[in-house]
Amino acid sequence: MELCTTQVPSSSTIMCGYFPLRRPPCFEKDCVILVKDYSITRQNDRRKQILARTSSNSASSTASPGSQRKVPLRKRGEKDATTSSNLLEKSSSAMEQLDFERGVCVPFRKYTPETVRNKVLESRGAILSLIGRGVKIVWSLGLYWSALVYDFVVGQDQEVVPYRARQLRNILCDLGPSFIKAGQVLANRPDIIREDYMNELCILQDDVPSFPNQEAFTIIEEELGKPLETVFSKISSRTIAAASLGQVYRATLRDSGEDVAIKVQRPEIEPIIYRDLFLFRNLASFLNGISLQKLGCNAELIVDEFGEKLLEELDYTLEARNIEDFLENFKNDPTVKIPRVYRQLSGSRVLVMEWIDGIRCTNPQAIREAGIDVNGFLTVGVSAALRQLLEFGLFHGDPHPGNIFAMRDGRIAYVDFGNVAVLSQQNKQILIDAVVHAVNEDYVEMANDFTRLGFLASGTDVSPIVPALEAIWQNSAGKGLADFNFRSVTGKFNQLVYQYPIRIPERFSLVIRSLLTQEGICFTLEPDFKFLEVAYPYVAKRLLTDPNPALRERLIQVLFKDGVFQWKRLENLIVLAKENVARMNRNPALKVTNMQKSRNWQVERKLDLTDTIKDGARTFVIDAGIRRQLLLALTEDSKLHIQELVDVYRLVEDDVNLPSVAFEVLRDLPAVTRDVMLSWSESILSDR
Repeated sequence: MELCTTQVPSSSTIMCGYFPLRRPPCFEKDCVILVKDYSITRQNDRRKQILARTSSNSASSTASPGSQRKVPLRKRGEKDATTSSNLLEKSSSAMEQLDFERGVCVPFRKYTPETVRNKVLESRGAILSLIGRGVKIVWSLGLYWSALVYDFVVGQDQEVVPYRARQLRNILCDLGPSFIKAGQVLANRPDIIREDYMNELCILQDDVPSFPNQEAFTIIEEELGKPLETVFSKISSRTIAAASLGQVYRATLRDSGEDVAIKVQRPEIEPIIYRDLFLFRNLASFLNGISLQKLGCNAELIVDEFGEKLLEELDYTLEARNIEDFLENFKNDPTVKIPRVYRQLSGSRVLVMEWIDGIRCTNPQAIREAGIDVNGFLTVGVSAALRQLLEFGLFHGDPHPGNIFAMRDGRIAYVDFGNVAVLSQQNKQILIDAVVHAVNEDYVEMANDFTRLGFLASGTDVSPIVPALEAIWQNSAGKGLADFNFRSVTGKFNQLVYQYPIRIPERFSLVIRSLLTQEGICFTLEPDFKFLEVAYPYVAKRLLTDPNPALRERLIQVLFKDGVFQWKRLENLIVLAKENVARMNRNPALKVTNMQKSRNWQVERKLDLTDTIKDGARTFVIDAGIRRQLLLALTEDSKLHIQELVDVYRLVEDDVNLPSVAFEVLRDLPAVTRDVMLSWSESILSDR
């Protein structure tokens, strides 16, 4: 077990801890936190957390808006000397800010501005190389900028937008992998670039020129330390796919006859990447003051996010680890296929993986002709995406149609794990908070969630943004599940991003892209598919069945509004959760013939509420506030609400094993008795 600690200011969010696994988010286990000169040990005490009262509807939030100095939320371009000064002071520690926002331990880091500078300046002819590269970049982008200025002067800037967007994409391709990757990132950053340019730059995610086969085969042999023919009996003469950092071939292993995919890095790419990052960072430092003052975003922070992710993608050993993490997460899920890695044949520039024999989502017609249940496949895909985001906190950052396959047995398969993102336990809980606040129509807390997630600077007065959020959500949610889609919501949110100094953190730009891309796949394969009709039931099942204390607290917040128990919400949650289980059970991938293997798979044939009922009984006995509110709900309007209880029971009677529930409650009785006595003792002592 390794101890990871990070020195943080006392005002910062806490995010480091012990981790026994390879890549865990913090707060999953006991945490050791260093805050200036003292340390605190935080125990993950399940019993204490579940007793949270509904009166603390926002207790999971950080300090209330009124408890800290508010920074006025100004529209982009409005000057505020005090705010700009404070932001300029923060810009010197951009990497620390990234750590604070992410809430994830970083045991080692490939990227820092200092590392990049040392790497570039230690090489021979570094200065001349930098000058030459800088001249090429300035010349290419300078000519493009001059063209934009000319368009503006002559009044044709709007008419030529499609042409200029296409021209920008071609320039980025000519400038090499760093700029291609920068274009791919910009394609998902509505806070930086306008939508018509974003759409054009999206082409860079699928259409990148390849490099010669001979160069690729030479790199493979260097990594293997032996000739190609000794390892592979055959290898494709054409690339299967080409990306900004590498390309993929299909091959057959000589020893076993298994088909594999070989991912090869572009030759001599690392020095180019480091040199470009050095130039990007220096330019960002030069422009940071203007960026903070005019746009409300930290240019250094944006470059650091980009550089860190880019260097991670450059190391294929990290991608191999990502694949192994995904394999571990989905090992008990029969609906998801993750390719295994051949570690002994892989290195930092070559990655050998199991070949996925499926149909790419770029070919909807082939998927339909193969007789695959499209609705079942899409249901599996949405559920797998939500599990990555809300359950594992480790999700695929680039799920475009070329990276997702439909297997002929109904499973979904993922490839290309170079771009993944990690969400801390804290970030996952805040996302669920945002869902709860949306359900409760608590737009002030939704705005505060933006601050807690890093979209707004800490201490910002969110009151100007609340009406805009309310308008966006009510306009979209008011249409119902049939017409709701993330793209329309994102389009409206993009307008908000341009009006106010909102910065979309890199990991959440990946979340947004992931949801938008997968929703697009759903609409391409099945135009009438309702994304939220699958997403809502999944969230409902998580809220009802997940024993995580934080989710239990969120469930209580959903079921109580203004201190009143919402019977209808409870019924809706149960109906939606049962719908999720039924949808998943209809997938052909669950109809396996290998019974020995299926015993290791976790297949939910019905909604299991045993733990939920047990925890509810415990909370009712121990928490006087919850007990009082439930009794009031049963006797509201001077009458017994027995019918509501009967309706709820009828919904779950087929899914609840009463003897099993009674046994679990009785087994938990000693612990409950102890907690009741402790609670009673604390109340007596506090009265004194």
